[in-house]
Amino acid sequence: MLNATIEHFSYKKFWCEKLDKFEFVDVNALPAKSLVKVGGKSLALSKWVSPKRTRSYPYARVYDTLQQDATKTVTVIPLFKDEGSGGEMDYLQWDTVGLMSLLNVYVILAFYDEAERKNDGKITNQKFNNDFVYLKLNEVVNYQQSALHWNLGQFEKANLLNLVENAKNAYRKVGQNLAVKMHNFANLEKFCAKILGERENFIAFSRKKAQNAQNAESKTTQPKEFLNFCGFGGQKEKIVIKNHLGGEYFFTIDEVFFKDGVLFLCENKHAKNAALPSFDDIKDGLLKLMLYENLSELKGFDKFKAVLNLTASGKILTAKQREFLALLKEEARFNKFEIWLNGVVR
Repeated sequence: MLNATIEHFSYKKFWCEKLDKFEFVDVNALPAKSLVKVGGKSLALSKWVSPKRTRSYPYARVYDTLQQDATKTVTVIPLFKDEGSGGEMDYLQWDTVGLMSLLNVYVILAFYDEAERKNDGKITNQKFNNDFVYLKLNEVVNYQQSALHWNLGQFEKANLLNLVENAKNAYRKVGQNLAVKMHNFANLEKFCAKILGERENFIAFSRKKAQNAQNAESKTTQPKEFLNFCGFGGQKEKIVIKNHLGGEYFFTIDEVFFKDGVLFLCENKHAKNAALPSFDDIKDGLLKLMLYENLSELKGFDKFKAVLNLTASGKILTAKQREFLALLKEEARFNKFEIWLNGVVR
């Protein structure tokens, strides 16, 4: 287990995707990331399909909304997501909100109130309650303090009571309307009790879940990871990062190894049938590298280096991949981390 701290946070993007612009009408009609005008001001907005951060590249979406020409950066996350008793039940974790606060991203905690029934009895194509999201977006537009203050305010008891009751009632109606058995509300009540109680209890509850997920992830190698490509005897390693906001972030580093007095922290992305991993995979890695390259201290190590380690079976880069790689190299140079492509420093 590695233990690290962050005192100051800074990062400059060179790879800035152009986002489509919209007047806000319905959050469900918007793409996963966009520039949205609300109350006469522009917001860089992303949406999560689940509070679980390993689903559908939410980090990549957030990355694309950072440092856009907008008044604020906002992300919409469901407080919890029930896919029916035969599917998953995902809950928001405190560290997700903490990470967004660190990135100065305003979080809209939302709930689903529409869905479609699948043949297996699960529900799909869930839609946010648009009126609630619109109300919160208008509040964000006029909010004068930092994302940290806003995000902490969403966990005040009055705000949570309103959101939790809305979410519970909405899922009851969804289950009745679609004749789908939802998850046991007793488990949901326990979750609600945690977040409606002392903030420290919710933090402890969330971190226990994060640690469990971290422990499971540290024992597996995903197809998109190519462990120990460079032959340095690297291994997965858990890390806990603390920051001055009181946040603790539990991650599993894909590959860690010690060479020539330097501890290398590698976020690995692999492509089996292309010359470069997917852009979303790389963006997902970059959001984690924003933390690693900002570490002010790594306990027990004087020197450490953050690395985005890209491996691929394909040989020929497309013109778009070459353009992207050039920007990525500039981003790495400016922010003082390294890009490796098939073991070669770029």
